[in-house]
Amino acid sequence: MTKIGIIDVTKLIDDNKVGRYQIRILLLCAAVIFMDGFDLQALGYIAPTLSKAWHLAPGALGPVFSASLAGLMLGALVFGPVGDRIGRKRVIVGCTAFFGICTLLTVLADSLNSLMIIRFITGVGLGGVMPTSIALTGEYSPNRSRATMIMMMFCGQSLGSVLGGAVAAKLVPLFGWAVVFWIGGIVPLVIALALIPALPESIHLLVLKDNQGGKLRDVLVRLNSAFTFPEGTRFIAPSDHSPEFSVRQLFAKGRATTTLLMWVIFFMNLLVIYLLANWLPTVINNVGVKLETAVYITTLYHVGAIVGALTLGRIIDRFGSFRVLAVTFFLAGLSIIAIGSAGTSVALLVAAVLVAGYCVVGAQGGANATAATYYPASIRSTGVGWALGIGRIGSIIGPLLGGMMVSLHWSTPDLFSFVAVPEFLAATVALVVALLHARFGTHGQVRDSSISVNGVKSSLPTEK
Repeated sequence: MTKIGIIDVTKLIDDNKVGRYQIRILLLCAAVIFMDGFDLQALGYIAPTLSKAWHLAPGALGPVFSASLAGLMLGALVFGPVGDRIGRKRVIVGCTAFFGICTLLTVLADSLNSLMIIRFITGVGLGGVMPTSIALTGEYSPNRSRATMIMMMFCGQSLGSVLGGAVAAKLVPLFGWAVVFWIGGIVPLVIALALIPALPESIHLLVLKDNQGGKLRDVLVRLNSAFTFPEGTRFIAPSDHSPEFSVRQLFAKGRATTTLLMWVIFFMNLLVIYLLANWLPTVINNVGVKLETAVYITTLYHVGAIVGALTLGRIIDRFGSFRVLAVTFFLAGLSIIAIGSAGTSVALLVAAVLVAGYCVVGAQGGANATAATYYPASIRSTGVGWALGIGRIGSIIGPLLGGMMVSLHWSTPDLFSFVAVPEFLAATVALVVALLHARFGTHGQVRDSSISVNGVKSSLPTEK
């Protein structure tokens, strides 16, 4: 009797090198995340122009920023689990088109209330693409280089932040504040159309829907054209799929402690990221540095973030995620203190801000990759989405804290010393998780993806 071949797709991906198809998936997801960074930074740069055009009082746009961040939080919490249930491609394409349309509608806003409502709804769409893009990129990446792939994809956000500021600086004086929303709306719609034929669905969902289907075979052959699959081949994807509510699975099988501590890490670091993104130019300007120079230095914060995303991934893949995160968060705290101690020295500010961007934003990419690596594929979007969703609470609180400290005229060294505290707390928590994993093992992960089905071991496909 001839045995039917069984292919473990998880092991198949892990045993193969990163190829052009995985790079394409990475770039497509990075293009989506690019618009998240574009939207965040461009909105901040148009705030003075919009305030002048609408005759707004200083700080009047604060609720608009908060509404956008609240939408991001809701989108991450809702669409992370939805992506695990109905497919990550569907959520990515749908949310990209949705926030593109909403961004276009922003040009119709004629009051703070209407702008706040539209920005909240837009934020929901933006919040949905982040966890699903991270999960899909991770799903098609070999385990040994998963963190690297995810962090390279995460570079899209920092690139979007840099370009968003550049576009706003060049075009807003010529065409007004609405030009940013025209660009921020049209580009996502073009990207969404490109994603429909080019982006594959979650490979685990394809296995569940039809483990002998043609779509799945096509995707696997694109991963490695040297493979063929005989008729009758069955595909499996070992994972802990469960009919239970997927959020509950974040606390099952020994994952509860790591899940809660990971949420603390996300909360602390996103609080600092958004506080610095909103107040860094103002605070640097307040110590006596020219505004143009302060804006330039702030741009270097995002440059440091890109370098961090490109390099930290390889370090995490080699030495382990939480240990590397602990060191990076600690260095982030020191660099933030250095910003406050630099005074008007542009050279010291440039160096400190570059390191802060590398460590603060770079570590966030590492935290995203860590969440995507820790959780099994069946709940990966949920795990990343809820970590980001809880972290977004910090992103809402951060700018409010910054505004409070500025309004109370805190000294610059005291302000930045306070901002460094969450980074030191994140470093401590990451170290605790690393020690727990070293002592008790990493719970909740599939250690050996080679399993038996009906007594037949999974096997690799034959080569041409």
